Amino acid sequence: MTDEKEAGDEQVVGNRGPEVGVAVFLLAIGALVVADSLRVGIGWADDGPRSGYFPFYVGLFLIGSSGWTLLRALIGRSPLKGEFATREQIGLVFAVLVPMVVYVALIAGLGIYVASFLLISYFMKRHGKYGWPITAAVAAAVPIAFFLLFERWFLVLLPKGPLERALGF
Repeated sequence: MTDEKEAGDEQVVGNRGPEVGVAVFLLAIGALVVADSLRVGIGWADDGPRSGYFPFYVGLFLIGSSGWTLLRALIGRSPLKGEFATREQIGLVFAVLVPMVVYVALIAGLGIYVASFLLISYFMKRHGKYGWPITAAVAAAVPIAFFLLFERWFLVLLPKGPLERALGF
């Protein structure tokens, strides 16, 4: 049984694939929580529960609920029927997701201000279809405003890259 159907002229992705994917992901997260809880201790100490006590049971609950969801999806007993999204809709999600992942990766090397300038510029040009003057103005103004707000007013240091260090920020 395939997870894709035709709806008019659009290819539609059914619920089964995404449901299985999310269940497997959450099952893995639950397993990670349980493993780390066991590492830090799940018993009781003289002063009360150890650090892993409550997370351990949350992890078990996550494993159980995700496992149940996965089992129901695999045997075809899921209450979710119909379509999840069209290919076009999934493409729109990835049009935002991929640049955001690149943005997060760029923060480590370029700092948050340069990475933010690049991200805002990309979205304004690619998806907003704005001209270069307004794109450059907004893409520069937002990181400057964040710098003033966080680093000067709230005194919260944000990740800096080589450009900010060279400028003495």
